[in-house]
Amino acid sequence: MNAPDPAARWAELQRRAEARLNEAVHRGGGPLKTLEAAMEYALLGGGKRVRPVLVYASGQALGAPLEHLDGPACAVECIHAYSLVHDDLPAMDDDDLRRGRPTCHRAFDEATAILAGDALQALAFRLLASDRITPVPAAARLEMIHTLADAAGHRGMVGGQAIDLAAVGRSLSEDELTRMHRLKTGALIEAAVVLGALAAGERGREALPRLRRYAQAIGLAFQVQDDILDVTASTEQMGKTQGADAAVGKPTYVTLLGLDGARAAAERLHRQAIDSLQDLEGDTALLRWLAQYIVSREK
Repeated sequence: MNAPDPAARWAELQRRAEARLNEAVHRGGGPLKTLEAAMEYALLGGGKRVRPVLVYASGQALGAPLEHLDGPACAVECIHAYSLVHDDLPAMDDDDLRRGRPTCHRAFDEATAILAGDALQALAFRLLASDRITPVPAAARLEMIHTLADAAGHRGMVGGQAIDLAAVGRSLSEDELTRMHRLKTGALIEAAVVLGALAAGERGREALPRLRRYAQAIGLAFQVQDDILDVTASTEQMGKTQGADAAVGKPTYVTLLGLDGARAAAERLHRQAIDSLQDLEGDTALLRWLAQYIVSREK
């Protein structure tokens, strides 16, 4: 029997993630209906679902059953969604458009958006802590919680965001820019791959060094491609304001390396990701396909 086409698997896992996310956020009505509506708006309002699909792809490659991966897949997407809500706020990037529609604080109000982001962050750890939603041994769930907390906090994404804000109007070296984006963008992508591996037990632990190298390469490539799209794609294509980074003087790979240099960097990172999967036992076709998608996507 032929293996499923990676693009078809990607679409199937996107649908699975969407369904599980929809189950995770429900409206209870009463005084919380506005908050829960804002959480749904932020979490279910489109998106490529790259991070949850990476959880599924790495876990399945190592033999983890899908039901063991639903919790971590949803958890990492909750963190991603919360970060976008807060990133768009007036005190941060002050954006009006996300995924082709008004940002959460524009659709609701600033206070509600802040609370929705806070609630989504808490929900992520509830999903990992629940043995019903994440039915893996307690020790593995604890390690997952630790992994996601490090990736989301000051040692990861939030730390990178702080560096990003401090870098506005400044010139950064390539090493400084890389460090910032390994934290701001790459840490959560790496966590997604690691969470999938942890759900696979001992086999996943053995594969972690190679999977971390893969995830670090695609995490940085994702940001390089974002920087390329910020100057080559339209607002309609991207679903967010084109040229927003340049408008506020943020350092990017394009401003540092030029457009051709940034494209060469993305391709180099793509090769590193593919090389990292060499000799990894299991079906890595989707992981390879995702690496290619990340450097060739148009939004």
